[in-house]
Amino acid sequence: MTKVGLFGIGLDTYWEQFDGLLAKLQGYQALIHNRIAGFGVDVVDAGMVDNPARAIEAAEVLRSQNVEIVFLYVSTYALSSTVLPVAQKLNVPVVILNLQPVAALDYEAFNTIGDRDKMTGVWLEHCQACSVPELASVFNRTGIQYDIVTGYLQDEEAWRDIEAWTEAARVAGIVRAHRMGILGHYYCGMLDVYTDLTKQAAVFGTHFELLEMCELKKYRDAVTDNEAADKIREITKTFDVAPECEADEMKRAAKTSVALDALVKAHDLGSMAYYYEGEPGNDYENIATSVIAGNTLLTGKNIPVAGECEVKNAQAMKIMSAFGAGGSFSEFYLMDFKDDVMLLGHDGPAHPAIAEGRVRLVPLPVFHGKPGKGLSIQMSVKHGQVTVLSVVEGKENVFLLVAQGESVPGAVLEIGNTNSRYRFPIGAKQFLNQWSKQGPAHHCAIGTGHIAEKIHKLGKILGIEVKQIC
Repeated sequence: MTKVGLFGIGLDTYWEQFDGLLAKLQGYQALIHNRIAGFGVDVVDAGMVDNPARAIEAAEVLRSQNVEIVFLYVSTYALSSTVLPVAQKLNVPVVILNLQPVAALDYEAFNTIGDRDKMTGVWLEHCQACSVPELASVFNRTGIQYDIVTGYLQDEEAWRDIEAWTEAARVAGIVRAHRMGILGHYYCGMLDVYTDLTKQAAVFGTHFELLEMCELKKYRDAVTDNEAADKIREITKTFDVAPECEADEMKRAAKTSVALDALVKAHDLGSMAYYYEGEPGNDYENIATSVIAGNTLLTGKNIPVAGECEVKNAQAMKIMSAFGAGGSFSEFYLMDFKDDVMLLGHDGPAHPAIAEGRVRLVPLPVFHGKPGKGLSIQMSVKHGQVTVLSVVEGKENVFLLVAQGESVPGAVLEIGNTNSRYRFPIGAKQFLNQWSKQGPAHHCAIGTGHIAEKIHKLGKILGIEVKQIC
């Protein structure tokens, strides 16, 4: 389970001055702890930090648990000297929780208390905002990465923001821990697709496992008739199989799918990028032209597979998958200037969980730009909100490029490929121009829902710039 840190800050001078204040603040912190834990993360709570010595202790607790992010609950006014040691030692993003107990103080009741000491204690119970500028100032001057969530304890907008941070932390852990297989080689001449694996590993923490086609062939040669029959049943259950799909082609795709499953299991892969051609009639060509069904099944099981050895896009698909948004392999198909939409798709693999209706499996007499023929996927992405994501390797750094739009109904190309119609708030022309000028490869990952804000948070956790087009 993903670990996130939590600590509250206060000022120890207050506790003897204002009876019951500390207990109330600790009660609010317990409420925050439980609410965050309800988002499916392990909350490492370092308690109340109210002086520099406690800050050192809290930092050691949180650091020893290797938390992805830390939530800093401002319970009342606190000195920034009690915060800086924690932030410096952890070296993870700090999310300042400026959460008042209530949306607004009952001023009439407050002013009738009559005892100014008690009144000051009540004010201090609600003065979370007092420390936020001080903390931001110190973090800015010391280079600490932070963000702020402002609201009150029953503010659902604030809690949605906090939940998004926990999701981003969970995805960061998945991306850092997963192993990506690379099978075959790049599509020759696609210079935009080529990437620096060392840089990718340094930025994302992903391990890259270089795979051999002969190992995949070994697993395929060992597939039994029963295993192939079981896989055909899985394919038939998952896809609407077109009547013109020949039995021999079904068996060929099934055997390759079983072999791909074995390869993924042998190397504990969480994603894969692949491409291969092979000489005409060669065993490797036979494998390479029968992978789309199996790779789509794997993608649907959240082991995303990107064709044309697009490592960067496999990474983008993994991010989308980890957020529960799917992540289908796509490229720009054409523009419809009359409807102001763009069509995006690919010849597979796709993510069946985000399909509009059932995914179709159809035969293709030729794979455009590639050798051979075989079975392919016909699918459109669910109508509604979508997010487009690309991992971009620029001249100086790796960054995430994101845009939000809609998958809309309408005519698509029924050519045995995935393709959908997408509308963007800035229009198709501006989308294409602005997206392209950022320098991504021509592939991208498409997922359902608007999750750009979560991707921004992920970027902050991973230390990656996020650029949003729309």
